[in-house]
Amino acid sequence: MARKKNIRKRGRRAKRGFASWAVWKKALAIAGGTVVLLTTAGVAFAASKLGKLETTTLDASKLNISTEVEHNETGYLNVALFGLDTREGMPEEGERSDTIIIASLNRENKEVRLCSVFRDTLLQQDDGSYNKANAAYSFGGPEEAIAMLNKNLDMDIQHYVTVNFNALVDVVDELGGIELDLTPEEVFWTNGYCTETSRVTGKTTTELTQPGKQILDGVQATSYCRIRYTTGDDFKRAERQRTVLEQIVKKAQTADLSTINRIIDKVFPKIETNFSLTEILAYAKDAFAYNLTEMSGFPFDNSTASLSGVGSSVIPETLQSNVLQLHEFFFGNDGYSPSSTVASISTEIGGYAMNTISDEEAATYEPQEGYYYGGTTQDSGSTDNTESTGGTGGTGGTGGGAAPENTVPESGGNGSDTGVTGEQPESGAAGGGTSDQGSGTEQ
Repeated sequence: MARKKNIRKRGRRAKRGFASWAVWKKALAIAGGTVVLLTTAGVAFAASKLGKLETTTLDASKLNISTEVEHNETGYLNVALFGLDTREGMPEEGERSDTIIIASLNRENKEVRLCSVFRDTLLQQDDGSYNKANAAYSFGGPEEAIAMLNKNLDMDIQHYVTVNFNALVDVVDELGGIELDLTPEEVFWTNGYCTETSRVTGKTTTELTQPGKQILDGVQATSYCRIRYTTGDDFKRAERQRTVLEQIVKKAQTADLSTINRIIDKVFPKIETNFSLTEILAYAKDAFAYNLTEMSGFPFDNSTASLSGVGSSVIPETLQSNVLQLHEFFFGNDGYSPSSTVASISTEIGGYAMNTISDEEAATYEPQEGYYYGGTTQDSGSTDNTESTGGTGGTGGTGGGAAPENTVPESGGNGSDTGVTGEQPESGAAGGGTSDQGSGTEQ
């Protein structure tokens, strides 16, 4: 067993439900798109489209499916959905999963329920050590990530879908954009993220100039999903992702065949899955009969803590009680009781929460967030759309944009090579600016 990490317990988090950009990707591209193809152009054409997917196989003996729990293999299909913040030219190996979602399809009543596993949730890894849930993918790819979910949550998950960073941009653009209602603060931060998103995806955009309801393009919607610097931090980001998901599904329901066809051509090459062609075709014929009923987030009851060697983490209170809620959320009151493995892990996680470490030590284990453009202090900014002191953001930006009070950085990045770690937005929104400011990898 790995050495226990000392943590300092912090305030309790209210439970929040959310979904992520990986969800609509799977539901829209695989389910909706495939059915349209099957019903209009035939199985042969659909098979040629599905050939664009990157298919893999998993070793079922390594997926940690509990023998103590009675799983309903025929009544439900459980699928792990992973979203990777993978840039072009970057290998998938070693990437943490930015998004982790479990989708459970009830084959009898055609209901689909989605539950996101907060990526910072403290869970036991394959080697018995404890780390954030998103670390499992970097350690052993989808196989180890699925095994981690099955082991800690008493689930029977044998299928997965993984998508990369660019998928959301493509889908939103092909749908002609989606309508979102932004606050002044969200406008400011969306603009801040747009430059880096444009550079990564190779897509240009324009700067948002005012709050309120408006149509966002792919770069803007993706940047909106990435905001985590407002009140509610990562939990609030999850709510934004759910809003984007709902808007995409709503608009996709009215999309014509040519639009769906373009989405498939662009998005399928960015999907990796172990679903076989036969399985996809079998599920696709009933895809439009399925209804997305509820979405939530795990752990339902949680607090945050700083762990030595791990960083800021989400702590289930307790794992056993949260896993019970998870099974009831997916499968109803079916008589489930946690396995001895989950009980043991729950006890160990609870033991970790008894100890503390200093803020200084905790800060050494993860990127410092809350600053960007290379600045280290923040100053008050104007609330109108005048140019702020946030710098030019390379050749594509125009300053801070609509800046909420006390959020505008004092010094601009101005294309400097600052090497900042963590998920850092850059100054300005437009045109795929060319600042060399390093964004690093968010943990």
